[in-house]
Amino acid sequence: MKPISEADLIINADGSIYHLNLLPGDIADTVITVGDPDRVGEVSKYFDSIELKKGKREFITHTGIIGGKRITVLSTGIGTDNIDIVFNELDALVNINFETRMVNADLKKLNLIRIGTSGAIQADLEVDSLLASSAAFGLDSLAGFYQQRHTQPEKELLAAFAHEFKDELLVNPYYAAADEWLLQKLAPGIQTGITITAPGFYSPQGRQVRAVAAIPGLMEIISSFRYGHQRITNLEMETAGIYCLAKILGHRAISFNVILANRAGNVFSKQPAVVMDKYIKHLIEKISHIL
Repeated sequence: MKPISEADLIINADGSIYHLNLLPGDIADTVITVGDPDRVGEVSKYFDSIELKKGKREFITHTGIIGGKRITVLSTGIGTDNIDIVFNELDALVNINFETRMVNADLKKLNLIRIGTSGAIQADLEVDSLLASSAAFGLDSLAGFYQQRHTQPEKELLAAFAHEFKDELLVNPYYAAADEWLLQKLAPGIQTGITITAPGFYSPQGRQVRAVAAIPGLMEIISSFRYGHQRITNLEMETAGIYCLAKILGHRAISFNVILANRAGNVFSKQPAVVMDKYIKHLIEKISHIL
């Protein structure tokens, strides 16, 4: 195997990875991702101690200790385009020797845990509740640039979903599942469902403001989809990319969604900050005790 070129793996003059501005060793084996840079501090305030704070652009990183466990929290910004940057660079930090530019012989498996906000599309999902994405359909184009392997049941599920759009989508949707081990460890008692990862917030999530939507029946299509006992529960903008790249790179990933809106009932949380803080504390305690 040849060394990875300077153009493919960009390392800053101080030895840090290009976008995240992090050095190998700066991150823990368990990484919590949040979209909003301001939310990093809302997570790390529950650490017993913080050993590192770094930031560049929208990528803010805190690494510290809670309950004797080393944990990193990192902001990704919004969208799967940022997930492409963050997950490839996290993987490089633990699985590539920056001096030789060679892939390590022994690969490390990170635990990647998203704590984010989301909107439910099913009437029975309560605002201010928590949902773990068992899997996600991506309506963005990220997966089209990577080689993926689907099981036959996954191929059939994806084909059934794509068929519902009757060629109205301009991109091929993709499918990726959560890590089963993390689901079993962190999500018992938490509602689960398939998440839609959209490439935008307005028309790609069925919102109508001033620009005319190309798929006016988008919300009806996704909310009515059924495949056996499976249904689509919520919308957001990162989970499918997280699951896709985690699987490709050999890491574990799970996405927790704080349901701040219910699109079926046009209801939004009355106290989003309080609800978010409640679930951050809950999940941090669970992560520190179980992982």
